[in-house]
Amino acid sequence: MRYDGLRVLLLEKEDRVAAHQTGHNSGVVHSGIYYAPGSLKARLCVQGSRALYAYCEEYGIATERCGKVVVATEERDLSRLDEIHARARANGVEGVTLLGEDELREVEPAVRGIRALHSPATGIVDFRLVAASLAKEIVRVGGAMRLRTAVHGMSRSRDRRVRLITAAGPVESGVVITCAGLHSDRLARMTGGPASPRIVPFRGRYHALSAEAAGLVRGLVYPVPDPSFPFLGVHFTKQISGEVWTGPNAVLALAREGYRGWDVNPRDLWETLSYSGFRTLARRYWRAGLSEMRGDLSKQTFVRALQRLVPSIRAEHLAGTHAGVRAQALSSDGQLLDDFWFDRADRVLHLRNAPSPAATSSLALAKEVVGAADEFFAAG
Repeated sequence: MRYDGLRVLLLEKEDRVAAHQTGHNSGVVHSGIYYAPGSLKARLCVQGSRALYAYCEEYGIATERCGKVVVATEERDLSRLDEIHARARANGVEGVTLLGEDELREVEPAVRGIRALHSPATGIVDFRLVAASLAKEIVRVGGAMRLRTAVHGMSRSRDRRVRLITAAGPVESGVVITCAGLHSDRLARMTGGPASPRIVPFRGRYHALSAEAAGLVRGLVYPVPDPSFPFLGVHFTKQISGEVWTGPNAVLALAREGYRGWDVNPRDLWETLSYSGFRTLARRYWRAGLSEMRGDLSKQTFVRALQRLVPSIRAEHLAGTHAGVRAQALSSDGQLLDDFWFDRADRVLHLRNAPSPAATSSLALAKEVVGAADEFFAAG
């Protein structure tokens, strides 16, 4: 422990941990192949994946290094695939290789492509179990956790402590660290943080493959991402349970916690539509946005996207469906924030943007958060 004598209190607005992004993600332990060399994402993902595997082994949480292939299906994908390979090498990701058609078939027999990048260190885990274990660890070392305790406001007490107005009554603390995901911008604004970046929620739908079709892929199968669109494209993701998920697509959510297409929160929707950054983004990506909406409404359109990677997939192979919501931080000029982002106030540190691979990076990111808050802790 870096600071003896500190007492830790975790406030969680839901009745359990990992109720939103962490509990709805695809369960991938990323290796760090995509991210810009020198970025926090790149460094913390590589460090975090190693730390996460070690943590899970120590605490008996199942993981599997099932590997991942990023598949080029057209000639125009090849230069982007080479760029990803160069980034992976620059980031120190171990074991990454380029595969030809025949080599790809040896790794993933049902997948078709003209070349692929293979990342054997990429794996899977149930992040809900990881989050539950970390929550128990907080209590085990003398901390405390309060569920159903949403924070509605922050102010200063007379002795410069931070006063939190919560659903369960006021709480005072010498130092506050927020990591609120879908609501991170709102908490930052409570302490005078800037209006930008703002969180814009995107819903992504997953379809599970039937038991008959689950054996078509052995691990994780991704397309080469389209640089004209800020998401990775629909892909195949093996789960630690043995299931295989396909997706997600990316459509605007009408509520920050809107897991169904008809979930609407008027405040959330107004904050999105009235934001200049979103309107700029929508103008820039409207064609891609319409394509994602078609995939959300039409199973056949969704299946055609999957067939680019696995031609033998059929509509009848798609079984159950569920969704997650991604907290996308967006600047006022329509730029998507592509790295972790901190905001500071007096004795308050906000982790304002924690996009994927935040779950993979969590243990390394925690050290970064403590380091960023060192001046607050040292002040006592």
